[in-house]
Amino acid sequence: MSEQNRTSTHFQLNERLVFEEGSAGRRGFNLPALDVPQRRISEVVDQGMLRESIDGMPELSEVDVIRHFTRLSTWNYHIDLGLYPLGSCSMKYNPRINERMARLDGFMHAHPLMPNELIQGALEVQKALEQCLAEISGMDAVSLQPAAGAHGELTGILMIRAYHESKGRARTKILIPDSAHGTNPASVAISGYVVENVPSNAGGTVDLDSLRKAVDGEVAAIMITNPNTLGVFESQISEIAEVLHSHGALVYMDGANLNAMMGITRPGDFGADVLHINLHKTFTTPHGGGGPGSGPVAVRKILEPFLPYPTVGVKPDNSLFFDYDRPQSIGKMKAYNGQFGMHVRALCYILANGPEGLKEVSEIAVLNANYIRAKLKDSYALPYDSPTLHEVVFSDRIQARKDVHVGDIGKRLMDYGFHPPTVSFPLIVPGAIMIEPTETEPKQELDAFIDAMRVIAREAEETPEIVKKAPHTTRIGRIDEAGAARKPVLRWKSPTSPAR
Repeated sequence: MSEQNRTSTHFQLNERLVFEEGSAGRRGFNLPALDVPQRRISEVVDQGMLRESIDGMPELSEVDVIRHFTRLSTWNYHIDLGLYPLGSCSMKYNPRINERMARLDGFMHAHPLMPNELIQGALEVQKALEQCLAEISGMDAVSLQPAAGAHGELTGILMIRAYHESKGRARTKILIPDSAHGTNPASVAISGYVVENVPSNAGGTVDLDSLRKAVDGEVAAIMITNPNTLGVFESQISEIAEVLHSHGALVYMDGANLNAMMGITRPGDFGADVLHINLHKTFTTPHGGGGPGSGPVAVRKILEPFLPYPTVGVKPDNSLFFDYDRPQSIGKMKAYNGQFGMHVRALCYILANGPEGLKEVSEIAVLNANYIRAKLKDSYALPYDSPTLHEVVFSDRIQARKDVHVGDIGKRLMDYGFHPPTVSFPLIVPGAIMIEPTETEPKQELDAFIDAMRVIAREAEETPEIVKKAPHTTRIGRIDEAGAARKPVLRWKSPTSPAR
């Protein structure tokens, strides 16, 4: 047995002992003697909630627990370790200075229920971030409340509904291109609208003729991602906006891919009326691990009255305050005014880069994606020939001839030390492999990723079983994904515990 395998086996056995058994009598902490009379406890605590003992729980020392969690941390793949090529996610490195700023005492310990005069610094951060996001997006006003991209979508669609209701009629449907993000239809349905699909053309963009036929007096808006989920810029976006506006409808733009065009073009300039902006994608606030995300919504002047309350207002003496006096507001979408720590991080990133720096971010992100495209186009099929921006979508069509599919390719990539890219999305590409390197990856890392993808393509052709049975070097091999989804194990149970 190799040293690596011996070490892995030791860790796995140790995990079994720690997690499943522990050792009787081990202690990590000694509680002080009870200083409350037993009689008092019975008076304040319902006896049905008390147990004489806790049987079956693992008994562990401090070193057991520390080693367990430290070991798990070394098994995780994360952005600090290497490239995270998830397409449509913009998994970029988070500068540590952003974390330090978010942890300044005045920010970390501020509470929004404190008097306005005691949180002027925090309010100034939010006001400055609103102004920066409005300028970057070409819009007139911003709400920082939404907690994530999908939450921003819902907020935007509810404002569109409120706008049409203020005109006397809510309308009934919203158009969504077939290349849209998967949350778009859900946001529309939750808002009470009917989803109507708009097909793509051969170039992967919205088919303008089909769009013209679909727009009528019942359409409230179109939800469009630009660049779309193929990484292709909707070059006819101004014409699309004109078609919608000519029928009194609005344009909602999914801003998840804003990383491709900061400082180059602005959604407000090509006709968008409202969009959400993912701070946890474009502006390096932490992404993944369950959050917290942040999805501010930017709007044109016509939608400003409907923004969620509170907004950050300015008094005549230039002091700032939370403004709740907004009679046409759709109401509150999030406790207080959103994920404040994310706001600090995003503003820090924007100010550190400045206008020219943000433009360079987008230019390098586009360059990196096109470098990968050029290097892999002979190994993997390109479903569309259209130029791509910050991300590129391949398919497994070539590998599928040997019964190797996108899931196999992603799992084999793990053997070479990389996180898999987004697979099987967008849905309009069968066997999609969606790659977004972002601007934070150096050429050396991109070359290593490209080399691994090329090797996998050769393996799929020459020794397909190796790819189909991957991963081979990870701590856990290929699992029954369907079984895990249908019969999840959601809680730990000691093998010595009585059956329940």
